[in-house]
Amino acid sequence: MHILDELKQRGLINQVTDEEGLRKHLEENQVSLYCGFDPTADSLHIGHLLPILMLKRFQMAGHRPIALVGGGTGMIGDPSGRNEERQLNDASIVQQWTEDIKGQLSKLIDFDDEKKGAVAVNNFDWLSKMSVIDLLRDYGKHFSVNYMLAKESVEARIRQGISYTEFTYMILQSLDFQRLYQLENCTLQIGGSDQWGNITAGLELIRRTTEEGEEAKAFGLTVPLVTKADGTKFGKTAGGAIWLDADKTSPYEFYQFWINADDRDVVKFLKSFTFLSLEEIAELEKEVQERPEQRKAQQRLAEEMTKLVHSEEALQQAVRISKALFEGDIKALNANEIEQGFKDVPSYELEENSIGLVDLLVVSKISSSKRQAREDITNGAIYINGERQQDTAYEITDEDKLDGLFTIIRRGKKKYFLIRHQ
Repeated sequence: MHILDELKQRGLINQVTDEEGLRKHLEENQVSLYCGFDPTADSLHIGHLLPILMLKRFQMAGHRPIALVGGGTGMIGDPSGRNEERQLNDASIVQQWTEDIKGQLSKLIDFDDEKKGAVAVNNFDWLSKMSVIDLLRDYGKHFSVNYMLAKESVEARIRQGISYTEFTYMILQSLDFQRLYQLENCTLQIGGSDQWGNITAGLELIRRTTEEGEEAKAFGLTVPLVTKADGTKFGKTAGGAIWLDADKTSPYEFYQFWINADDRDVVKFLKSFTFLSLEEIAELEKEVQERPEQRKAQQRLAEEMTKLVHSEEALQQAVRISKALFEGDIKALNANEIEQGFKDVPSYELEENSIGLVDLLVVSKISSSKRQAREDITNGAIYINGERQQDTAYEITDEDKLDGLFTIIRRGKKKYFLIRHQ
């Protein structure tokens, strides 16, 4: 199947310039294509996953991806999809984030294949060497203000106000495409739907700077904005963004995000984010329709994504944590797994080697008073490391410390508390 046909069937094409020309170009050539990622934090998040995996899909089809990390453009700020000015970061911070993001991309795209191995580039390498006069004379002259104002990314910001700094972002990104076209024979840029204006501006710059008599052969393609059926923003939870860095979003949290996908979204997510065949996804879609309570599609989605972004080992750890919490077998978890599974629950640091359960419930604010603590215990509402405790004279000792570090208290069915022992 042609790569464009598969992308269409998976719902991964939003807009494309000259589709028939691109189709033929892909059939006749090993195409170099690029996508840019600005280092606006020390990690990418799952909102970046779709374009990253698009690079991977093209690579699997025999083409050569270029991952551009915007060490230069990241210091300016892209107005696309934003209603306010981005905070500018110091150069040293941006460069550190650039290296962090390069490392993340190398885990998802193959940089080692001799024939179609990905290339990582940093636009700071050429933008930092360019003078203001060079930028204005060699590139600014190709952009009319009217043309730039007509772009949706700029037009949407005019009402709120846009600085000249962000206004020039389109020129810099266009310059990236033109530079990669010249140096790497890169003929295709991909990006999110909000990048359409920047991509087409790059194509126009390539056309204008191609020598007379030569044909400028370059294309652009965007992927749709990922939306959720319930109207909430994709990639956001009550705890914030879902990051690709395991230190910012643990593999367990990452796994939980996908396994909690709505029935209305799960098939779309399987098509967009996984590399499962369309036939297998169709079978999982039947499961959603006929046996939704079993959540087989969500489970497969969570498994595929956690394994892809983290590792098989991280997946197994996430599954183990989920199983232990569901079955109440908390003692089966090690310290690292407890940290992941109980990252967002209330915690209390305990200095004493031993303490009465009633006193612990009060000082850690699990129960509001000693009277309430005794009632909670005698009523069977208190669990220590998954086991019910109804003795009001019970003492917390070393035997209750998991890995010598933690004690997990549960009050009622779902309220967990983490006691950290010093």
